[in-house]
Amino acid sequence: MKPNDIESLSFKIIDGEAGTHDFTPEQWQIVRRMIHTTADFEYMKTVRFHPGSVTAGIDAIRNGKTIITDTNMARVGIRKGELNRFRVSVECLIDKPEVARAAKDQGTTRAKAAVDAALDLMDGGIYVVGNAPTALLQIIELVRSNKAQPALIVGLPVGFVNAAESKEELVKIDIPYISNIGRKGGSNVAAGVINALAIMAASQS
Repeated sequence: MKPNDIESLSFKIIDGEAGTHDFTPEQWQIVRRMIHTTADFEYMKTVRFHPGSVTAGIDAIRNGKTIITDTNMARVGIRKGELNRFRVSVECLIDKPEVARAAKDQGTTRAKAAVDAALDLMDGGIYVVGNAPTALLQIIELVRSNKAQPALIVGLPVGFVNAAESKEELVKIDIPYISNIGRKGGSNVAAGVINALAIMAASQS
């Protein structure tokens, strides 16, 4: 089978096994890709959408705003074909020398320092967290203090320390987000969310 055929069949299987649900057609494009990435139907129960999240994400892409990721894995996992049509840059600052220096000086994680370094890029853009709860908590703090205003936060950190807790904090703030409850997540899932948004953005051209 060709790659496109495999993907189409996978989505057909997912649609059949998922059955009825309350997601909008646009939300379902995202959830089914999360399931496709993980083979985990639990995301149907745990995913959380801010009411304006899908529109905010699509608009940010179509307006050529920057997408920032917390890991290079997420950056690499984001398909560039659709994004290139809108001249969207996908950035990850985690390996920048100045980020490493700031993290060492402040005694914090590089993921958190990378958020501070991305402030200018973040305005009107999309910040994608698939790994580091410290990154998500820092974004939340910057939003609450009116120092950052991304168009959308994709908050899907994975793990046992502050992953679930950081997502609980995210859904409390009034800013577009796509997230889930619990420990599950990951860079691959977060990249899948952006890929779904990019495909929808391109389909509206």
